[in-house]
Amino acid sequence: MHSTEDTGTRKLLSALSHGSIFFNTLILAVGVPIAILLISKDSVIKESAKEAINFHINMWFWWTVAGILAWVLIGIPLLFVLGIVNFIMPIVAIFYSLSQPNTVFRYPLILRLF
Repeated sequence: MHSTEDTGTRKLLSALSHGSIFFNTLILAVGVPIAILLISKDSVIKESAKEAINFHINMWFWWTVAGILAWVLIGIPLLFVLGIVNFIMPIVAIFYSLSQPNTVFRYPLILRLF
């Protein structure tokens, strides 16, 4: 991939994109990777930001489904699993971005809209 950013900037912005899910669950969390996507010219950083945006959208969808199912008591185990996935996967992505800055972390089993 074509590199226009130095490795330190690539590590920082890619990790920030994936870690933005910990800021909060509303606009700020997805706003960070959107801003990074719009500002950066580096292809790896852009792909990391897109992957983080896709993860946010997928998690919002599954939290909504689990919330609806929790009303009939069959979504409670799904809520527990989503909580674990929502916490662990971004941490894995951050470590991957910091240890392998020239490749993009791909979240498994998500629908990629961008």
